[in-house]
Amino acid sequence: MGRVTERRRVVRIRNGGAGVRPDTLVAEEPLEIRLNGKPLAITMRTPGDDFALAVGFLVSEGVLGAASDVQAVTYCEGATADGSNTYNVVNVQLAAGVPVPDITLERNVYTTSSCGLCGKASLDAVRTATRFPGIAADPVRVPAEVLSAMPDRLRAAQKVFDRTGGLHAAGLFTAQGELLDLREDVGRHNAVDKIVGRAYRSGGLPLPGAVLLVSGRASFELVQKAVMAGIPVLAAVSAPSSLAVDLALESGMTLVGFLRGPDMNIYAGEERITL
Repeated sequence: MGRVTERRRVVRIRNGGAGVRPDTLVAEEPLEIRLNGKPLAITMRTPGDDFALAVGFLVSEGVLGAASDVQAVTYCEGATADGSNTYNVVNVQLAAGVPVPDITLERNVYTTSSCGLCGKASLDAVRTATRFPGIAADPVRVPAEVLSAMPDRLRAAQKVFDRTGGLHAAGLFTAQGELLDLREDVGRHNAVDKIVGRAYRSGGLPLPGAVLLVSGRASFELVQKAVMAGIPVLAAVSAPSSLAVDLALESGMTLVGFLRGPDMNIYAGEERITL
């Protein structure tokens, strides 16, 4: 299986002097996701939690709802000319009788570690595809001081970031500030898929009362993934996009951006954040 980090030669210049030393870099490798044996998508990711990433992706695409929808998740052998297993191809086999719906949602089947969905048409697609439409009625309340402490707790738990400085993180919290799960990846959306996939595989979806915190910006795709997992509160340390705000408002989600210490901007669902 691929490694989370790799070592590379680097020339470091410090105080006018140069030296050669090894540096620890975050690994980035392609992962092909197959559904019932047919290629579906390729994403660039940090190896690890690949099964969770695959099923989390399928949750966000509206394919999976209940844990019983999946018969098996396996690495595919024979992905190379010599038949060896690269651990870069994962097949999700649906259980008998589970339909394969339209999973495009206006998306190309190739994604990079930073891309997202585009277009107003996707708003309707997400709203009609989600298996957990009860976000708007979620009564959760999160004290502002609890929310403001979450980025430091997330950063303190980022073990691989400490070694590489090159990873995004997604953390799942309770409304009382307890960190339930944390995943790191070169892609923001991959980190969220791993969070959602792990919850799915443990039978934990939807996630009422939960707060999802991401280390970068809040794109439309990240809001979409939170909506599809039934998460009522999404917070980001950086800015949201306009389409992300639109989807949060339409879905009844609370969306917080620029969460830095006691400061934050609430773009949707401000009633859930208490002072």
